[in-house]
Amino acid sequence: MLPDQHVWLIWATAFLVPWTVLYFAFRTHRSTMRWASLYTMPFGLTEPLFVPRYWNPPSAFDLAQRTGFDIESLVFTFGVGGVAAVLYSVITHGRTHVVSARERRQPLHRHHYKALAAPFVAFPILYVFPWNPIYPGILAMLIGAAATIACRPDLKSKTWIGGALFLAYYAVFLLGLGITAPGYIERVWNLPALSGIRPLGMPLEELLWAFAFGMYWSGVHEHFTWRRISRH
Repeated sequence: MLPDQHVWLIWATAFLVPWTVLYFAFRTHRSTMRWASLYTMPFGLTEPLFVPRYWNPPSAFDLAQRTGFDIESLVFTFGVGGVAAVLYSVITHGRTHVVSARERRQPLHRHHYKALAAPFVAFPILYVFPWNPIYPGILAMLIGAAATIACRPDLKSKTWIGGALFLAYYAVFLLGLGITAPGYIERVWNLPALSGIRPLGMPLEELLWAFAFGMYWSGVHEHFTWRRISRH
């Protein structure tokens, strides 16, 4: 069995494997993957907000325990961001085209940047309440997803399906973690501070986070770059 000290690094790095496969197999999505991963990666710096209240993973050089920051979080956020942004398009063979200037001037799009900023505004407001920080993280992304749908109804299907696809994708990795590192979840996650609901041994909060992340992130590139999904 792997020492706990190495599990987080190996698990985070494992997310780079499908990222690399998708990147080289689907040339048309490379730009989106690079953009999404580089944009998501800095969110790994929010780790001190969650350590140790949500979890406390042993990390390389004991950084998480000593500082709250760790290298693994940057690797993890880079890996999941690129995949979440293109998973729907890869599976549905969807293409994108630019939203016309005329359509951008429609009243609905006046709130375009508000919708993009919604989770970043919501999180600090929700964070002050006396609950585990994973919950405001989940709710903030759900608020962002709802704002995206309200402002860009054409992204509704991609948002919902993207959330479900990333949930399934992430659950495979979480199940793999439980199998390859027995007891790691119990030792590392702060389970007494969570709901206690664990489908197949996985913390419900991790699954909710994956669904919310997939919902918001699956459409953020099209929203940010004014592009529309098309299967033709």
